[in-house]
Amino acid sequence: MGEARLYQRFDSPPTLSIVTSLYSNAERVEEFYERSVKAAETITNDFEIILVNDGSPDESLVLAVALHERDNRVKVIDLARNFGQHPAMRAGLDYASGELVYVLDGDLEEDPAWLVRFYEKLCLNPDADVVYGVQERREGAFVKNTCGKLYYKFSFFFF
Repeated sequence: MGEARLYQRFDSPPTLSIVTSLYSNAERVEEFYERSVKAAETITNDFEIILVNDGSPDESLVLAVALHERDNRVKVIDLARNFGQHPAMRAGLDYASGELVYVLDGDLEEDPAWLVRFYEKLCLNPDADVVYGVQERREGAFVKNTCGKLYYKFSFFFF
């Protein structure tokens, strides 16, 4: 059933953009790339990975550029300084050329393999324009977890 809807929605496999920001992610850049490529290739061969260096103080930019040099599907945006995660993601979105765009953190807190599940959900709901996930369980300190839960519980009042 999902396959039939896929071809109704797209004449051919869609182009895909994966966008992430990098800030102190040097130890995860290569793994992020490998896992993202593996997930993207299950959907299409026409994809790009946009890595936005958000003024990272570590070697994230050097590693991102090295990935670009060996794989032209990797695009690198180097911001002049640290603007924060959301402006960095927005910069990546501005350059994304895919029919489908997947946004996630480069720290691998979210598994790039989830892209396949999100894509399947999109194919099963042909009227949907957006598919998103909400974490049910967070790693980390009590205060961070509590604030995250409160945000998701009450965000409907503000948005």
